[in-house]
Amino acid sequence: MPSPIHVFHSLLLANPICFYKNFNTNNNKTHHASYALNLPEKNNITGLPIKENQTQFGLKLLVDEIKGLPFKDKDEIISRRKLNGDLGTIFEFNELLLALVTAEEPHLALKLFDEMSSYGLEADAWTFSIVIRCYCENKNLDEAERVLRYMVDNGFLPNFSAINILMNSLCKKGKLQRAFGVLDLMGGIGFKPTVQIYNCLLKGLCYVGRVEEAFDMLMRMKKDSIVEVDMYSYTAVMDGFCKVGRSDEAMELLNEALGRSLSPNVVTFNTLFNGFCVEGRPLEGIKILKLMRERNCEPDSISYSTLLHGLLKWRKTKTALRIFNELVGIGLKVDKKMMNSLLRGLCRRYCRGRKEDLFQDAYQVFGKMKNDDHGDGSVFEPSTYDLMIQTLCIGKKIDEASVNLQTMIQMGFSPQIITLNGVIQALCVEGKVNEALFVLVLLNEDGIVPSRGSYNLLIDGLNKHGHSLGACNVYGAALKQGLIPAKKPHQ
Repeated sequence: MPSPIHVFHSLLLANPICFYKNFNTNNNKTHHASYALNLPEKNNITGLPIKENQTQFGLKLLVDEIKGLPFKDKDEIISRRKLNGDLGTIFEFNELLLALVTAEEPHLALKLFDEMSSYGLEADAWTFSIVIRCYCENKNLDEAERVLRYMVDNGFLPNFSAINILMNSLCKKGKLQRAFGVLDLMGGIGFKPTVQIYNCLLKGLCYVGRVEEAFDMLMRMKKDSIVEVDMYSYTAVMDGFCKVGRSDEAMELLNEALGRSLSPNVVTFNTLFNGFCVEGRPLEGIKILKLMRERNCEPDSISYSTLLHGLLKWRKTKTALRIFNELVGIGLKVDKKMMNSLLRGLCRRYCRGRKEDLFQDAYQVFGKMKNDDHGDGSVFEPSTYDLMIQTLCIGKKIDEASVNLQTMIQMGFSPQIITLNGVIQALCVEGKVNEALFVLVLLNEDGIVPSRGSYNLLIDGLNKHGHSLGACNVYGAALKQGLIPAKKPHQ
């Protein structure tokens, strides 16, 4: 069961207006923290009073209205509400201020705050808390801290949300010393940090590479019962371990969290996927996948793509194919880069070992990619098409190799010489010299200059099948290109 403070924190983040309603709006300065556990009365299905629900609904409408306005007209929302007399109270002012920052217009919110005196209003604790959020959204953390210090110096009590946002912003920027300074400042007025605040610090320490300090902090949090450690606490330190190549220690932390009956989520497992793949141990990811299913945690597209990327990078191609098929089977998309990497890996393995099952695997993935393509080559990278055509030649699917070479050229790709020569040679061996000749014509039409080797293969093929006139024409075409073939037409 979550503690009351955790329930409070989640309600605060989800319903800031409801939280504001609990302030004593008749007094600008709130000198005590007794309101902090003054939770909304649960008298309806959502757990929020009817009036607060209506206020929250009004805020949503206001946010939607702001988002729907063209950029040049967004500031009109301020003048319009002023004209209608909708900014006569501090509550109405704060509602618009919050709506602007929620609608991702912190510049307009700060502009409104700067004009506050013209409305005959004085800022209260909630006003300043929203302004802190505005400055954080604007990446102006110096001003956010200045507002916080002003609040503390003047007896205003900032809310948990403002502190949380500021701490999170500082830690994300790696400004750990300043984050601890904010914690000391708040401690001086009796502020008790929540587990969310500690989690921000844990992530910040790991972000700047101070993983051991993060681990020590986590251990102290558990030992001294400073706060009730949650899964996010463990995940933050696990991520730090994984980023410095210590995934086994991250795995130990996961097992410890499971022993405390905590429930890891997909983010926790994705951290491990990434860690093991970076360390060159992608097969450990298969064990993680199994553990996820045992914990009834569904992998997402990031889980699969991270694992797939690691398997391909470390040349575990067959396992990568199995994961690919599983991913497609449940309807998740595989990005273009990943599909190209998989197909190239399968083609290279087949070209080296000539195993029939590898050819069929490559052929299957190629077919899937062609189905996803719109005929413009948007799914394929040129190197992938090259390798697949070479694979088709080796696999004795010469006609398909020829057709795909023509398709590749029509898409605007320039095939490699080894691909081009492979198709011409394969067609000539099978006696399909006219098709081989057509390939050469197609190249010339698209402004692609064949190599001298291409002409040699075609002239030799035409000679062997008694097409001496055709061989003469090809020889002449080579001379026009400034190339002198080693093979000459038979007389």
